[in-house]
Amino acid sequence: MRAIIIAVMAAALWNSSASAQKVGGSYTVSGTNPNGSTYGGTVQITPVGSTCRITWQTGSTHSSGVCMLANKAFAAYYRLGNDHGLVVYELMPDGRLKGFWTIVDREGVGTETLTPR
Repeated sequence: MRAIIIAVMAAALWNSSASAQKVGGSYTVSGTNPNGSTYGGTVQITPVGSTCRITWQTGSTHSSGVCMLANKAFAAYYRLGNDHGLVVYELMPDGRLKGFWTIVDREGVGTETLTPR
């Protein structure tokens, strides 16, 4: 009986931890540009097979790209106008994504947090 109770508790803990490891849906975004200015907006992540599509709307700026989750690492390649960039996030236990981004051939790194809506 004791083994059954332990197994049920372990399964419940595993399921709650596994559900926090999923991405997709709507997020609020808050970030800091490499020059120190801040921004906010929304992000939509749409799973597509083993990858996903991601779109950002921050003020009048729109960017989109392709993304992928591997364990607790979530990465996206994106286009912002004629620029290309990369963002790498860590998937937090509460479902937030905290990360760093850059734009190809530009100095500096920005920070960003996506919070599920």
